[in-house]
Amino acid sequence: QVQLVESGGGLVQPGGSLRLSCAASGSIFSIYFMGWYRQPPGKQRELVATITSGGRTNYADSVKGRFTISRDNAKNTVNLQMNSLKSEDTAVYYCNAVRFSVDYWGQGTQVTVSS
Repeated sequence: QVQLVESGGGLVQPGGSLRLSCAASGSIFSIYFMGWYRQPPGKQRELVATITSGGRTNYADSVKGRFTISRDNAKNTVNLQMNSLKSEDTAVYYCNAVRFSVDYWGQGTQVTVSS
C-alpha cells in the first residue's frame, strides 16, 4: 500500500502562484509515475502533470509554461509549482502514484483562483 498526503492548496487571486506538495509513505519502492490530477466543479478528473522516477515529465496543454512538476526520490515527494493561475484552474487537486500498475490517490486539496 502507498499513502499519499497533499498540502499547499488554498485561495489565490488570478495571476498568483501556489505550490502543492505530496508526500508518499508505505510501500514506496518502485513507484514509477507520480503526478497531479484535478477535478474542476461539475467536471471529470483530468491529468495536470506527471513525472517518472527518471524525471521525464508530461503536462496537460492547458498548464504548459505555467506549471512545473518536480520530484525528490530521496524524500518521496512530488511538488507542483503553479504560476500565472487562472480562474479555470479552480479544482480539487489530487496526488497520484503508480506502483506495479496500481493507482494510488491522495485525499485531494482545494485550489480556488478568484478575485
